[in-house]
Order: sequence, then structure tokens, then C-alpha cells
Amino acid sequence: MEKLVNKLNNKQNTTGRSLDAGEERLQKLLAKYGIGSRRKVEEYIEQGRVRVNGRVAKLGDKASDKDKVSFDNKALHLYGQPMTRPRVIIYHKRDGEVCTTNDEKDRKTVFDSLPKLAGSRWIMVGRLDIATTGLLLFTTDGELANRLMHPSYEIEREYAVRIYGTPLSDEIMAKFKEGVELEDGISKFNSIRFAGGEGSNVWYNVTLSEGRNREVRRMFESTNCIVSRLTRVRFGDIKLPKFVSRGKTMELSPSDVNFLRKSVKLDAYNFPKKLLDRLER
Repeated sequence: MEKLVNKLNNKQNTTGRSLDAGEERLQKLLAKYGIGSRRKVEEYIEQGRVRVNGRVAKLGDKASDKDKVSFDNKALHLYGQPMTRPRVIIYHKRDGEVCTTNDEKDRKTVFDSLPKLAGSRWIMVGRLDIATTGLLLFTTDGELANRLMHPSYEIEREYAVRIYGTPLSDEIMAKFKEGVELEDGISKFNSIRFAGGEGSNVWYNVTLSEGRNREVRRMFESTNCIVSRLTRVRFGDIKLPKFVSRGKTMELSPSDVNFLRKSVKLDAYNFPKKLLDRLER
């Protein structure tokens, strides 16, 4: 028995130090900092991009606050503070804004209009091209962001599309639901319906469960339709409220955040009662 106890007490991981009671797996630790989902962090570890105390980390390694952890040779604390609670905001993107933190052409980015965070950062859920407006989600929860974007969860997106020209024929609408060939594979709408308009500008509402680059525009262009306006109005069960004007944000309530987490098979977060009381005032 004594030998077994000594063996356990002297057990070390590949970081070169004795195990600490405050240690946790690197996948969980890096996910808290918004580096990526736990599965994604596993990929980063296998690629040798994570170091603990100067050594390249391996799957199964653990670390604590006493360790020097880095990702892509950048100290973990420089990525901000670890998530203390998951936050999600809706942002109504404007035409002409780009979905990057910094733009080499000095164009306005969506991040310029977001609420400032002390020691943390907003993670964008998907993106919209520069000419597309509407709903964008941002969160402080790295694992939530990655699951919402992962194709396996098939989160449905809904868009309002205005096209220039005559209304679509029944044949074209049927083709959109059957699937059209694009340069990166077959794409199809889950649904498409006429939403009004007259003359040379008519509106359609479409839904799909993918988020490929400019997918909606490319699908319409494949049938020689000209898209004159494109707006995302829904992401999953989150709709763009009419009272959130362009360039403005709205934070989701804790119950809505947990509803979103459950939709991608994450456990509900136990928000402190004091915080709930304050937010519900």
C-alpha cells in the first residue's frame, strides 16, 4: 500500500512537474479562453501549437494557474481573462462592414460597434460578407461558438433575399430545394417562399443549414438571378428583433443563453442568483 501511495504522490505528467489539485485538462482550459472548442483544441495540441512550461503539450496533459501555457507562442493570459460566465449578444450588421477584428483597408468592422469587455473578448459565430446585413451572434463562450458553427449540428439560417427581375418560376424554386451544383459542392435550401414585392424587385425568404462562403448569393447567381439585397433574419431559434436597428446590439438573457447551449448539447450554465436578480430588474 505504501508503495502505491508513493507512486501516486510522485506521479508526473509530461509537463515535467507533479500533478496539482488545481489542474485541469488543456482542452478545457484553452476553451475557457475562447481558443476553440475542446475538440478543436485537441487538434491544436496534436499540431504542436500548445506549450506548457516551454514544452510541447501532448493529449492528456493538464495544467493549472501556476503553469506557463501558450498557444502559437503567445501566452494564454494575453488572449484575455478566462470566461466567468457565458454571454451572447445579437448584432445587426450594416452594409459595408467587414467581419474581421482588423481590416488592412481600414474599413469599418463589426467589432467596432460591440460593447467593450474587460479582460475578455467577443467571439463571432460565423460571418456575413461585406454587402450582407442582418443578424450576427457574438459570445464569450468559445465552445458554444464552435458548436454553433459546426456543420454536424445543422443550425438553420434564414435570409430575406431581394432579387432584381421577374419572380422565380416553380421550376427554379424546385431546383433550389433539390440542390444546385456550386464550385464547392451541392447546395440546397431547406425552404424557399415568395415574400412579396412588385415590379422588378421581389423578395423571398430562404432557409438552409450550412454556412459556406456567400452560399445564398452563389445559389441565386447559379440561375442568373441578381441579388440586390440580402439580410440574415434568423440563426437557429434566435430571430433578429425589429427594434434592434442597424449597428446596434442586444444581449441575450441567461435563460436564452442556456436555451442556445442546450440546442448544441451543452449543459445549462448555473448563473449565480445575485446575477439573475440583477439582470431581471
